Amino acid sequence: MRKLALLMSAVVLVSCERATPSSTGTPAAASIGAGAPESSHGQREIRLTGAVEAVHSSKVVVPQLTGQNNQMTLTALIPNGSRVKEGDPIAEFDPTAELDRARDAKAKYEDLGHQVDQKVASNRADAERRQSDLKQAEADLGKALLDVEKAPILAEIIKLQNEVKAGVAREHVESLKKSNALHDKSDAAALRILELQRDRQKVALERAQGNLDKLRVKAPLGGMVAHANVYRNGSMTHAQEGDQMYRGNALVSIFDPSEMQVRCAVGEPDGVVLVKGTRATVYLDAYPDLVLSAHFEYSSPIATSALSSPIKSFTAVFKLDKADPHLMPDLSAAVVIQPRAGDGSAK
Repeated sequence: MRKLALLMSAVVLVSCERATPSSTGTPAAASIGAGAPESSHGQREIRLTGAVEAVHSSKVVVPQLTGQNNQMTLTALIPNGSRVKEGDPIAEFDPTAELDRARDAKAKYEDLGHQVDQKVASNRADAERRQSDLKQAEADLGKALLDVEKAPILAEIIKLQNEVKAGVAREHVESLKKSNALHDKSDAAALRILELQRDRQKVALERAQGNLDKLRVKAPLGGMVAHANVYRNGSMTHAQEGDQMYRGNALVSIFDPSEMQVRCAVGEPDGVVLVKGTRATVYLDAYPDLVLSAHFEYSSPIATSALSSPIKSFTAVFKLDKADPHLMPDLSAAVVIQPRAGDGSAK
């Protein structure tokens, strides 16, 4: 029993020695005990939502024709996704009705032009005839005056007859002068009416020719073509050949894919990060694996809010650093901003 008690005492002593903590400790504990700084916490990321858009884009609509009901039939349309240069044809409408109007306007214009030329010649001939009659009357007046001057050697009755003839000739000359002036004004007015009708018909012809030019729609800038959605048969779809379209209907959009940007709304508290040089990462909802870099371009100077809402926000634009074939307008995107050190939004 005594030996068993000694053995138990030895086991207890060994167990107590192993439970005693080491005085040196682990290296990590030594570092903390020496006063080293704690690991820095990550800054708060700002996540925004927006839509992709092109820096340079143009919306092409069905042209507005002059003086018509502007219902047109689409006969040709460039395929969706095509690349075009400035001035390339992108759509064409049926020109049959406008060709008929242009042909009729041209025929009326040429007819009125011939009438004007005929009236000019007629006025010139009438003026020459009236001028000849006036000269003949003036010659008769001069002869009558010569006969009056022979009065001393003529009988009294002949003298009186010559004076009467001279008076009649004088009144005839004066009457011709007045009537010629009135005839000249009348002929000029009739000619002016024809000229105005001709000029008005010329305007109609130019409008018809302009409408023909409008029916051939050309690209206002170079880029990629995207068909616009139109309402047809109770659903939204793309326009196609044979559709009846009206002025102002959206036809296509042309955008330059080499420069794209993301427009999004930034909450007023986060507006402090919108400074020059702010970098952002853009993720597209349609392509989750695609990561694009962007930088802050500009923002609206004033924060706005919806009606009866206390929350205000800025409209900010982030320009993508490089182009990507996946980028298309109206794609939803997420913009993640990593505030730089010292920004008020960093924790």
